[in-house]
Amino acid sequence: MLLWLGEKHRFPDAAMRAVAETAGAHRRLAQAPLSLRGWVESDGVADTALARARKPAKGLNAWAKGALYRAQYNWARRAFERSPGAALAWNALGSTRYAFLQGARDAGSRAFAMELAPFPGRVTLDGKGVNWENSVPRDADAFWAWAGEDPTRRSEDWRGLRAGLSARAARRADVGQEQGDLGDAPFIFVPLQVPNDSQIRLFSGWAGSVEGLIDALGRCAGQLPSGWHLRVKEHPSARQSLGAHLAAVAEASQGRIVVDNSTDSFAQLAAARAVLTVNSSMGLQALFWDKPVLVTGQAFFATPGITTPVGSEAALAAALADPAALDFDPGLRDVFMSYLDQVYYIPAQSQQDGSVMVDEDRVRACLGY
Repeated sequence: MLLWLGEKHRFPDAAMRAVAETAGAHRRLAQAPLSLRGWVESDGVADTALARARKPAKGLNAWAKGALYRAQYNWARRAFERSPGAALAWNALGSTRYAFLQGARDAGSRAFAMELAPFPGRVTLDGKGVNWENSVPRDADAFWAWAGEDPTRRSEDWRGLRAGLSARAARRADVGQEQGDLGDAPFIFVPLQVPNDSQIRLFSGWAGSVEGLIDALGRCAGQLPSGWHLRVKEHPSARQSLGAHLAAVAEASQGRIVVDNSTDSFAQLAAARAVLTVNSSMGLQALFWDKPVLVTGQAFFATPGITTPVGSEAALAAALADPAALDFDPGLRDVFMSYLDQVYYIPAQSQQDGSVMVDEDRVRACLGY
């Protein structure tokens, strides 16, 4: 039996239903049930679920949420102890979803997380986790071994997915997706992420936050060769504006940092000489345009040859000092992107009736059915 946590948003709920139906016997839980009888691990799981929650809680609210996650873990642990099976939840990096999946894992059952993929028309289904915590190999040799001498695994067929990419619609009037004149000066594109996004809060590495990255860019931008600049854009979905902070840093950079919140994100990416990100999906999508990519945070695509991991502010300054030297291994990128296309990401298409159609063979392979 596969137990899965329902979602209020249509696509995640329908996508998980499609996976559950492919698995066979399943049951949708409208919300995670509770149990007061705890386990030795209950407090630790609740603390982690609370610390990784999307919205930080303090005081009495934190105590209440911690008690909720503890009770949800207790129920899931007991349910899977009594009847081993599999668990499924959306994202599951923190809060209720994390507690639910951890209960299944600690009972010895399998637990799967789903998420939208950076590739158009695809989803992630992973028994380890999502984003930095996913099961994609971090070793280039693993991709070469997978590809072998099979020409279909060393091909560039993955490039066809680029046609389905489009910039996100902006939620704020001061951030747009318009056509603009980017000029001829060489630049590195820096697409910022949502400041409170889990990718930033949990996996931002040495920069620590979007604001921390901006400050580091301000300190390092002077290393750029004459004529180069960093072109920075806020995330279209960010409700919190960093405009004042960005403006101050850009002004102090004496032209080495340009803030462009109006020009289409993919137009800026296409015109850039390179891309710099903490761990944004645009860093992965930049591979469709054959751009060198600098990654300052924890990202599953931060593998040398695929991208350039930047492990410190000093390393960032060194990279900016010679941006023309930034490169990558085209062959390794081909097998990496082919692996994501052919193995890892699962095709998932919305239907007119609101349901989602998934690649059932790929789902079964992932579930081990």
